[in-house]
Amino acid sequence: MAVEDKNISYRIYLVAFVVFLMAIAIVIKLTNIQWVEGDYYRKLAKERTVRNFVIPANKGNIYSADGSLLATSIPNYEIRFDAVAPKAEAFEKNVKPLADSLALLLGKPSGFFLNELQKARANKNRYYLVARDLSYTEFVKIKGFPLFKLGAYKGGIIIEQETVREHPIGKIAERTIGYERRNSNGTPDGKGIEWAYRKYLNGKDGKILKQKIAKGQWKPIRDVNEIDPQDGYDVISTIDVFIQDIAHHALLKQLEEYQADHGCVVVMETKTGKIKAISNLGRDLDGSYYETTNYAVAESHEPGSTYKLVDLMTLLEDKKIDTSAVFDSHGGVIKYSGKSVRDSHTGGYGKISLARGFEVSSNTVMVQAVYNNYKNNPSEFVNHVNSYGLNKCLGLPIKGEGKPFVPQPTDKNWSNVSLPWMAFGYGVSITPLQTLTFYNSVANMGVMVKPQFVSEIKEWNRTIKKYDTEVINPKVCSLETIKKLKAVLLNVVKKGTAAKLYSKDFSMAGKTGTAAANYRTNGGADKYYISSFVGYFPAENPKYSCIVVVHKPNTANNNYYGVDVAGPVFKRIAQKIFTDAPSTNEIKNIDRKILKQENDYDSYYAKSQKQQSSVVPDVKGMSGMDAVALFGNLGVKVKIIGVGKVKKQSIQAGENLDKNTTITLELS
Repeated sequence: MAVEDKNISYRIYLVAFVVFLMAIAIVIKLTNIQWVEGDYYRKLAKERTVRNFVIPANKGNIYSADGSLLATSIPNYEIRFDAVAPKAEAFEKNVKPLADSLALLLGKPSGFFLNELQKARANKNRYYLVARDLSYTEFVKIKGFPLFKLGAYKGGIIIEQETVREHPIGKIAERTIGYERRNSNGTPDGKGIEWAYRKYLNGKDGKILKQKIAKGQWKPIRDVNEIDPQDGYDVISTIDVFIQDIAHHALLKQLEEYQADHGCVVVMETKTGKIKAISNLGRDLDGSYYETTNYAVAESHEPGSTYKLVDLMTLLEDKKIDTSAVFDSHGGVIKYSGKSVRDSHTGGYGKISLARGFEVSSNTVMVQAVYNNYKNNPSEFVNHVNSYGLNKCLGLPIKGEGKPFVPQPTDKNWSNVSLPWMAFGYGVSITPLQTLTFYNSVANMGVMVKPQFVSEIKEWNRTIKKYDTEVINPKVCSLETIKKLKAVLLNVVKKGTAAKLYSKDFSMAGKTGTAAANYRTNGGADKYYISSFVGYFPAENPKYSCIVVVHKPNTANNNYYGVDVAGPVFKRIAQKIFTDAPSTNEIKNIDRKILKQENDYDSYYAKSQKQQSSVVPDVKGMSGMDAVALFGNLGVKVKIIGVGKVKKQSIQAGENLDKNTTITLELS
């Protein structure tokens, strides 16, 4: 018994010792928490009960030049259902009416929703998807449906909201308007105006401090925000919706007709460089066209014959030759280092002037003119090309501008054919917008302006920033050269390769281009054509310049030339702008007095004042309209026979006037 008591005592001591050690450990841990790790745990507790929530700033809108809304942010709602939240009585009472209401709104049978809701209840699904991509109006309706109107805890409705960017005018100019998004790795990315001007559009998010309360809810700690959100500014683009619509549909029609791979069109305001319309359409697998890549900005390619304006400007500016100089087209074929330069017209053009060679787009004539004058010093020619800015990017704010390429005589790849090939637009690379900028400088009397997509940044009616016209080169060449270039560009349309486009109703000037692409790969089996037209209108006093480029038109009918594929788009745009646009003609000297009109009025006024109301006036020789007005003032009914001036009156002048009588006037 004593031994057993002793064992019990040991056990009690052991337990007491263990408890003592545990107490010491607790004290040490508490001391450590209080003095060593205290800050960490206090911070952790605060983070779990008090948190800063982001208040998203409202993103600014993008407007067209005429005030149309191009891009705006709208709320988008997703509705889910916590099937466990409602009590059994509330669920059974409201599930059928809820299914009926959902059927009316979402267009599916009531039985479908009834089955899905009951299944979610049976499976204890706390996050069943009811509908997504709902507008605000639809969200308000669904929030008032049976069961859902009881709220999140009694009705089980879960509302998730996000802001989405919408384009009210649809897909038109969508690629230029652009977007901003985050990639799968979380990095920001985007295109177009949305991305280029995001620092103005996005604004700055605010912050509000909230404290966690019961049932996972959070309430603001203060009545005011920690940081108020600053809404984004609005961006006013240079796009004109009227012109954009014309350009888009004109390009689309031609792409569909020629079953082309893709194409672009740009309309620029000549004096300012403002882009009034830009459309980039690519073909989908089903044959439809939509905005894919910003080809006008990003796609650098061999331009073909539209590059010949560079030749002519350089030759005239250096006074190497005049437009009247005559060249032999050598039957349409001429060779350089064993490689042939051919005219599109079989047999060539005989002997023609340089101006005529440009008008009919003779490769042999233009190549001879350049090669003969610069073969001993090709740098002289290439330096001019560089001075026009064609060897470098325009420096656009729009992301993804294509890089031009102009071979330099110092390059290791420069060869004996580099110079002649440049003369008809091969071996060089340039984007459509860079080509347009060069042609626009001719239309603008030698002043090269930078393409402009945005005119100002605004906060309501207050201008935050204004973008003025930016001059790239105040004088690309002399005024004398400009006048000669404008004359030949006009003749291209009047009697050259673009004669099909000529109209006496409105004048246009420009240049056709047809370039072969992929002719070096796979033995030429992958070759296709790029058809283009670039110019300006009206020819005499240009208001707009325009370029149209179509890639890979169907060649089944051997009809892939620039005048046939791209030219009609240019003409349709020019025609509709000047026939559909509201007239802005002004009547000059509207207050100028015309002597004959004044004398006729004085004569009529004198007779009307002189006649007594009881005497018939003499109206012979007076216009019928004036005579009727005169008798009308006297209260006499008038019958008119014929047109013109009064030859005879049925009641003679001076007779007594009877207001109940009808007087007949014969006019001739």
